Amino acid sequence: MNTGLHVIFGTGAIGLAAFDALRRRGRTVRLVNRSGQATVPEGVEVIAGNAADPVFAARAAHGATVIYQTMNPPYHLWSAQFPALQTGVLAAAEATGARLVSMENVYMYGRPAGRPLTEDRPNNAHTIKGRLRAAMAEELLHAHHAGRVEVAIGRASDYFGPRGGAQSNLGDRVFPAALAGKTSTVLGDRHQPHTYTYIPDIGEGLAVLGEHPDAPGQIWHLPNDPHTRSTQELVDTIYRQAGQQRTRIRAVPPFLLRALAITSPVVRELLEMQYQFEEPFIVDSSKITTRLGVTATPLDEAIAETLNSYTDTSQPYPERAQS
Repeated sequence: MNTGLHVIFGTGAIGLAAFDALRRRGRTVRLVNRSGQATVPEGVEVIAGNAADPVFAARAAHGATVIYQTMNPPYHLWSAQFPALQTGVLAAAEATGARLVSMENVYMYGRPAGRPLTEDRPNNAHTIKGRLRAAMAEELLHAHHAGRVEVAIGRASDYFGPRGGAQSNLGDRVFPAALAGKTSTVLGDRHQPHTYTYIPDIGEGLAVLGEHPDAPGQIWHLPNDPHTRSTQELVDTIYRQAGQQRTRIRAVPPFLLRALAITSPVVRELLEMQYQFEEPFIVDSSKITTRLGVTATPLDEAIAETLNSYTDTSQPYPERAQS
């Protein structure tokens, strides 16, 4: 058990899910982001600055025993910003001697080619973002094997859940529409089986990787419900749990995405990732379950909790800042 200071870089949905998991354990947590503001309780330290600056990152992580990298720049800024952010956080982990837990996705594997994605699968990315992710993961593993820093890597599929927002395919375009009985919008072929990782399960998995003695030096798929369903099946469940008699759903047609991409850099970046919805996309997380004992929240329960997050407008604590 690592009961010292835990420092989380990034306060988006994933960073705050990790914070929640650590707080349940009674850990002391410091948060780092650009603004110095985050929706956290009084007494939680929030530091503002640019993590791409190694000097700042090391100062922000001073005293840490575990560092979590959960930052995720906008898609169209990945190449320009992501490597430098990782370099800064890696330097901070080296300077403090802290374990580094890095949050990743599964883009580096490339096309599933009819097989579930497992941690021992070689990198075979065919997209710009996938190749970038592969290079960043290799940098971390090289640093670990060189003895510079202790690294554990957690990888998740497309996520959904509380705070998922517009970035989630099962987020703001689906849950509010289901609650209102209106038509929801999704990307890709909604009839293909597709793994979605529940955000609180990501936070729990990252917290375990920060403390478990067997976690470092390895890649871990964060826990997914093993009964993979299609996007359509999940949206059907969302509408049913929202009390609707029928599902109203439409998929954005590829030609419209291509048209929007002409003027939108964000949509342009989405285009190359549509391969994930062209065939069954199943991410196997049995390793973290069998070896570290981390299990996924059943999808029906996860959907119910996400629906509740959209209907419960009260906040447990107001946004605050502390530097």
